[in-house]
Amino acid sequence: MQVIDRDKPSAAWIAAMRQRYPTEREIDRILTRRLERRAGPGFAPLALHTLVDGVKALIAAHHKGAFEITEARWLSGGASKLQMSFVLDWTQPGVGHQLTRMVLRMEPSESIVETSRLREYQLIRAAQAVVPVPPVFWCDAHGEFLPYPALVYGFAEGVTKPSQTTSGVSGLQTRLPDAVRHKLAPQFVEHLALIHRMDHRQADLSAFDVPEPGTQCALWGVNNWERVWEEDADEDVPLMRLVSAWLRRHMPVLDKPCVVHSDYRVGNFLFTEADCRISAWLDWELGRIGDPHQDLAWTTSPAFGSNDDKGQFLVCGLMPEGAFFDAYQQASGLTVNPKALHWYKVYNAYSMVTLTLGTGYRIARNGKTHQDVLVTWLMGISAMLMADMQNLIEQGA
Repeated sequence: MQVIDRDKPSAAWIAAMRQRYPTEREIDRILTRRLERRAGPGFAPLALHTLVDGVKALIAAHHKGAFEITEARWLSGGASKLQMSFVLDWTQPGVGHQLTRMVLRMEPSESIVETSRLREYQLIRAAQAVVPVPPVFWCDAHGEFLPYPALVYGFAEGVTKPSQTTSGVSGLQTRLPDAVRHKLAPQFVEHLALIHRMDHRQADLSAFDVPEPGTQCALWGVNNWERVWEEDADEDVPLMRLVSAWLRRHMPVLDKPCVVHSDYRVGNFLFTEADCRISAWLDWELGRIGDPHQDLAWTTSPAFGSNDDKGQFLVCGLMPEGAFFDAYQQASGLTVNPKALHWYKVYNAYSMVTLTLGTGYRIARNGKTHQDVLVTWLMGISAMLMADMQNLIEQGA
């Protein structure tokens, strides 16, 4: 029996993974790149000036005028990415002299979720005309100027939770005061509807493939996550094989693909605390052109919600699930299909187990990330995630 060394994958094995699990071209490129680099060095702390020098080189390649970078500092947040904030003193074309606060968002050596900075850049830029997002400026898609692939976007003002509110890791279990959630909830629903109604055909989304009507969207997604599981996991988990088979057997049909954020939830938007206005949607790295039920299933996950004082579950701590679906259907003009919604709940659970038990383990053990403590903590909840996944399968049997 052939033994596969997943820490030092051979070219033949990488080629076999690509052939066995066909998916979008850019996703395939990103997953192939990480395997080709896996045997290389792990993450090493980077000096701030290294990132500043890289950003200077990136800007100089795209901006012909004089500029200066000041106030560079590490930025917290962005659990899977390295982030640095800085101020750019420059003359912006068509605007004039500006002091613009910006953020560098860059990969570590290997991330718990490997995604494309080019896709993130293109999607944020396309969404600027639709919902509040930070402005995006430059993208180093292949790590030509910086140690790893990165993008530069504008700093967005706002908070993820009120000053006196507590929350868990990455915004989980945020409890919002009634006055705040009543103001945020209508915006939350309306923005999701606007994203799903975007005309992706009119935007520059060249890094995305558009699925054909039918089951291609679901198939690409399952292939993506099953490939990641096979490339990263160090143990055979029968439940994961059962769930992947279930997903393939029950793939939903998609008639009209739309833009999907893929991480639409509390903790991933900023709002101005004075008036509770959503000021920016963040973390578009998993976005795709696909099925809106993927967002709906993710957003309504119990992991991101909380109960009110009467014990009623609130979607993302904002509103009851029934009210959320009613408001979404009215705002979007789309109908929620319960079977497709359930399928994507299973799909999302499968992806989360893959990331925590598979990729999280691999990158923590190999020292590939700056977030080894967080990644190890996430590994600890994989048993709970698998139990939830099993319950979902049993409900859909």
